[in-house]
Amino acid sequence: MGIESASAVHAHTEAEAKAVGSACRHAMRAIEDCYTLNPKAEKAAVYAGWREMDEYMRENKLEGVAPTEPRPASPGAKPKVAKEDPPDEEILDDGKKPQKAAAAAAGHAAKPTH
Repeated sequence: MGIESASAVHAHTEAEAKAVGSACRHAMRAIEDCYTLNPKAEKAAVYAGWREMDEYMRENKLEGVAPTEPRPASPGAKPKVAKEDPPDEEILDDGKKPQKAAAAAAGHAAKPTH
């Protein structure tokens, strides 16, 4: 009839959560990130899968693969703003002539005119 028993549903759910944990470890994600990205997955099974994959990767000296999804933001974290280069500031050379700070820092001080 297509009706699964409770034990079959639980076994399927646990296997899915272990697979999620394994995939998270292989993708070099922290277990906390794995929990955040998969809130409906059973945490104990996710951890078991993550731990099993960690042991397997260590024993076989395997490197993980970089995740394609960015790391999730912390619940209370502020969004990051891209930093811009500070504008060039003008400085006075011997009190006579303004020059760009970037040129002065690079050692390209302007020659004073008399």
